[in-house]
Amino acid sequence: MEKLMIAGGYPLKGTVRISGAKNSAVALIPATILADSPVTIEGLPDISDVQILKGLLEEIGGEVTFADGDMQVDPSAMISMPMPNGKVKKLRASYYLMGAMLGRFNKAVIGLPGGCHLGPRPIDQHIKGFEALGASVTNEQGAIYLRADELRGARIYLDVVSVGATINIMLAAVKAKGRTVIENAAKEPEIIDVATLLNNMGAKIKGAGTDVIRIDGVDQLHGCQHTIIPDRIEAGTYMVLAAASGEGVLIDNVIPHHLESLTAKLREMGVQIEAGDDQIFVGPAEKMKAVDIKTLVYPGFPTDLQQPLTALLTNAEGTSMVTDTIYGARFKHIDELRRMNANIKVEGRSAIINGPMKLQGAKVKASDLRAGAALVIAGLMAEGVTEVTGVDHIDRGYSHLVEKLNGLGATIWREKLTDQEIEQMNNA
Repeated sequence: MEKLMIAGGYPLKGTVRISGAKNSAVALIPATILADSPVTIEGLPDISDVQILKGLLEEIGGEVTFADGDMQVDPSAMISMPMPNGKVKKLRASYYLMGAMLGRFNKAVIGLPGGCHLGPRPIDQHIKGFEALGASVTNEQGAIYLRADELRGARIYLDVVSVGATINIMLAAVKAKGRTVIENAAKEPEIIDVATLLNNMGAKIKGAGTDVIRIDGVDQLHGCQHTIIPDRIEAGTYMVLAAASGEGVLIDNVIPHHLESLTAKLREMGVQIEAGDDQIFVGPAEKMKAVDIKTLVYPGFPTDLQQPLTALLTNAEGTSMVTDTIYGARFKHIDELRRMNANIKVEGRSAIINGPMKLQGAKVKASDLRAGAALVIAGLMAEGVTEVTGVDHIDRGYSHLVEKLNGLGATIWREKLTDQEIEQMNNA
């Protein structure tokens, strides 16, 4: 186990290239199960979630190679083998195996998913969709059993806008008999990315990116080649990093349209931003102003950027309020920021930040992926050295973080945890 060591106060300058989208990757890889010949996905991020999914596909008989960001999956010999625990419990997005295996084999046994602990994130809308398509779904000894004699298209209205449910139902429906209509569907760019892959495989999906998606089932899907979209959350994190500690950072390989809600807030704070076709330049703010943020489903402000921006707001003059309407429990980073001298309090679903406060280096722990990003940003802004444990969470979503930040002029490195530190973590 490792920890990140961050020496604060070093200005960032230069160019950073954004990796492929983590939230696309974790759905695109399971989608390959539905094909009958090899699928190649180019530009995948080198993160632990991708490695775990590679191992899961190999467990069910897939031949998988992954090098330099490109993954080739030959799914022709895959079998519907139960996956009740093990690697499945290491990431939440393992639930996409349900839709993909149900779509190919009409059955699946998948352990309840793991991942970041952000409070209750039920999969009831996923199950509602599977049942509407004709599957029986039961929870037996901590695993979800899905069984269907035949999947048939259906009209499905999602009670809650859910990216996971929208994608999972798409995966299950692409080979179902007849037409499936998903109403109140999520609109995130990652959904369009998955639909593009499936259509390249021979599926018939229309409306991805709108709130109504229509899927006409096909008998067979074939292999193809697909390039993943850039990671808008990683890009947004580096935009916040650049605003926090930068002297001019060019963020390369981005789709600026995907980042408009963050761009608007940073400009409101006084940050200099110039957007090109596939690059965004972030310059320093002369004086950073407090703003209010409310997370919403896309195209609103993303919940995944709430925590990184909270760290930046400690440097803004005035009182800011950050309200998370998506995950009300996504404030576990606040106590850690307080250790670093932040003036923040939580009231219900909102965090109230008073600034500017000069952060101090401290020993802090990442409770989840984006909390880890927030603590890295805080460490770069702080006086002294910050130690961040819980690095495994950060490695789930940020490819080559240390190398990219040092390339911009940061001073950040990894150290092995001592036995005593590991014991303290286990006892906490």
